[in-house]
Amino acid sequence: MPDAFGIAAIVTKFALYVGVMTAAGTAIATLMLGLGRTRNLAAAFAILGLVATILAFSLRGANLTGDVSGMTDPEMLGLLWTTPVGTALLLRLVGLGLLIVGLFMGRIGAWVSVLGGILAIWSFDHVGHVSGRDTTLLDIALTFHLLAVALWIGVLTPLKRLASAPGTHASAADVGHRFGVIASVTVPVLIIVGGYMGYQLVGSFSALITTGYGQALIIKALLVGGLLGLAAANKLRFIPALRSGDPAAASYLSKSISVEWVVILAVLGVTALLTTNLTLPR
Repeated sequence: MPDAFGIAAIVTKFALYVGVMTAAGTAIATLMLGLGRTRNLAAAFAILGLVATILAFSLRGANLTGDVSGMTDPEMLGLLWTTPVGTALLLRLVGLGLLIVGLFMGRIGAWVSVLGGILAIWSFDHVGHVSGRDTTLLDIALTFHLLAVALWIGVLTPLKRLASAPGTHASAADVGHRFGVIASVTVPVLIIVGGYMGYQLVGSFSALITTGYGQALIIKALLVGGLLGLAAANKLRFIPALRSGDPAAASYLSKSISVEWVVILAVLGVTALLTTNLTLPR
């Protein structure tokens, strides 16, 4: 059972994932799919990511000293700054800062925001279980995995907004269809890369079944399976019905996206637990 600092670290990591992935994903989806009215959404989650980034760094100091004074101890935080934790902090601060600045720069700003989002996502290669393996292929796999997840997350809220207003049902159908085409490539990549990383990190079927890390990974995989089922319903049923002019499909799509969000939050919660409190099988 984690102590107070451990629980705070898990909660902060969860907020970090939600903030970075949603902000970056919204920026990427906006550029790729021509979404409108996403600036406030991306900015809000980027700010959440920035707050969580700073808090997570401070909590590292508290975990090292064993008391709350470590959160503001200049010597301890200065030491952390020289480690990969400091590199990840810098990438997130710069990345999310660029993302926010890009939101107010006009047309070229979309590219600046995407660049910032990619930098923030790349920061996860520098800390965590994957970083400890010192394998370039694993680092690349993690980056592509997170980019695919971010794009999926980033399109959900704008698509739900379009599906919830009668005047934008046609736009919702168009965005949903184009995202489905992109997802036909990114989702297989997501599955293959996720399986590869899971195998590299767990190492054996026995460890997958008998260790806390492996069991949490199974739960995460089951949740992702549920997400894939919802995505399939959207792509094969609700989006085609909406494109054919069925207004009821918009309501079903909106409800499906709400459920997707709940499952995604559960996936990110399990991921925060995996990367914060559970050790890799030996």
